[in-house]
Amino acid sequence: QATLRFLNHHFPDKPKAEIGIADQKDGPDYLERQKDYDLIIKSAGLPRRLVTRPYTTATNLFFGNTKGKVIGITGSKGKSTTSSLIYSMLKAGGKNVVLAGNIGKPLLDELIEGSGDQADRIYVAELSSYQTEDIAYSPSISVFVSFFPDHMDYHGGLDKYLMAKKNLVAHSKASDFVIYNPAYEFLASLAKEFLARPEELRPTALPFEEQLPFPESVIPLLGKHNVDNVRGAYTVAHLLGITPAAVEYAVKEFKPLPHRLEKVGEFKEITFYDDAISTTPESAIAALDALSQYRPIGTILLGGTDRGYDFTLLAKVLVEKGVKHAVLFPQSGEKVATALKQTPGGESVVTYKTESMEDAVVYAYQNTPVGSICLLSTASPSYSIWKNFEEKGDQFQKWARALGKAS
Repeated sequence: QATLRFLNHHFPDKPKAEIGIADQKDGPDYLERQKDYDLIIKSAGLPRRLVTRPYTTATNLFFGNTKGKVIGITGSKGKSTTSSLIYSMLKAGGKNVVLAGNIGKPLLDELIEGSGDQADRIYVAELSSYQTEDIAYSPSISVFVSFFPDHMDYHGGLDKYLMAKKNLVAHSKASDFVIYNPAYEFLASLAKEFLARPEELRPTALPFEEQLPFPESVIPLLGKHNVDNVRGAYTVAHLLGITPAAVEYAVKEFKPLPHRLEKVGEFKEITFYDDAISTTPESAIAALDALSQYRPIGTILLGGTDRGYDFTLLAKVLVEKGVKHAVLFPQSGEKVATALKQTPGGESVVTYKTESMEDAVVYAYQNTPVGSICLLSTASPSYSIWKNFEEKGDQFQKWARALGKAS
């Protein structure tokens, strides 16, 4: 939709017939329409292997036409929170900044409004691997938050996923910066690769700053992974001259994003947390680590689209954390059940299979021990049942509140 607005804005006198849209809602053969057009502007959700004509992307159109500075944030998880933190810190520091990309305003809408011509404008752009795999530009500042296997079905394997992430910095210059989380071996090795580049193509690589200018206790986010997100954002803010006082203010005032370890409330002495954004085993483990410091996890809701993940480590963590019940959704719920059966002590986790969020929450109310947590952190994408993670999280919150108020 943003691309169509962009084209209509820049070519108002062109006949509409020259611009066509091919969408899967038009039928299973919608991609065959490509042969009727000279240039394709591919949406990020479509794998490039399915494009049969010369193409570009909305991301490349934006990078090629803006005069502002772009901070590009990517990572397997944590990029939305880190992007929002960077935006908040820069805004608190008085910068002319906008949040765009996968979060916030579509990038091309910025060019329609004319702000793309502002040389002092800073764009904080969250970029997924869908966008970075064929990006023809590199941001002034690239930020790598985390890395573990994801989107295998889209990219066609781990090696291609690796290349998609690395492509974000394929066009970096000596005047650019790459900020990375050194806790991830892939990111640390990526930083070392820059040393082999010619000097004029060698960006400055900076690891996340270890020391924050304020105590971690002021961070209103749960979990070590979120402390890392703050450290990554602070590294960017420090680089751009934002004062420690402005950074601390931004962190203290920061509101956690929806569906990211979001506390729904306490009902019938059970505390409900919505971590619907969790689409990998690693992110679910991070949620378990974060919350188990405060209360035991009585019930966890797991499963969704099967992307071929290995749930062995997650099953081990479920046992180690003493989780009592696991509600399992199709398709990957079956693999979680298998992983639990193959894990020593896995029989201690009682499993319940369902396709209904209402049924899942009813089960949670009936079985979650009083004083413990019911956690939605499915370790899989949502599309087997729900439109997206937001719909999944909204349903969880709806039923947690509705059934919690029921007599």
